[in-house]
Amino acid sequence: MFDAIAPDYDFMNRLMSFRQDIRWRRVSLKRLTEFNPVTILDVATGTGDFAIDACNYLTPSEVVGIDLSEEMMQVGREKVKTLGLENTIRFEQQDCLALTFPDSTFDALISAFGVRNFENILQGLKEMNRVLKPGGQLLLLELSRPTWFPANLLFKVFTNWFMPLAGKLFTKDGKAYKYLPASIQLVPQGKTMLDLLNQAGFTDTRCTTFTFGACSLYTGTKR
Repeated sequence: MFDAIAPDYDFMNRLMSFRQDIRWRRVSLKRLTEFNPVTILDVATGTGDFAIDACNYLTPSEVVGIDLSEEMMQVGREKVKTLGLENTIRFEQQDCLALTFPDSTFDALISAFGVRNFENILQGLKEMNRVLKPGGQLLLLELSRPTWFPANLLFKVFTNWFMPLAGKLFTKDGKAYKYLPASIQLVPQGKTMLDLLNQAGFTDTRCTTFTFGACSLYTGTKR
């Protein structure tokens, strides 16, 4: 599915979020500035937006983006080449539930809008924890359901009607934009997600919401 929508993915992200996805990523990365991470892993990197932002805002020596979709990463590779960041950012096809990196490899791990697609979220979080160095930082951005009633009502209308319609009009795979809203409804949120992070071995876990709760940032530290 993600291979099929790769050419339109960036455009649809901007359209669906009213370009708020750009702000969500950049505001989130500010949380890492005090830690000065040298090596960063971007899980479910997609077309590499979070990896590119991390490179620009945190100036690490290496950013590795991993994903199952080669077509999404190929779009990312083209963007990285255009920006002249090939020496810092590289992409690898990997399964987030069984990463091939050794234990304690990365200073920080970031992921945006991908966890809801994991077959087993807890297992994925445990793998994230495993490849982080002790004291390493986690940034996890995920779409979420607003808790304020008026915003939640608008969100349901937007996800159940506008997203599938836009997907049908602007992409080759309209079915994907029926799946994506459904995945937002199913992904653990708030305290439930924080409990999973704690089970996976993270400490000092916190949740911050953006745009009336339409997006949630989860942070944690490897024990």
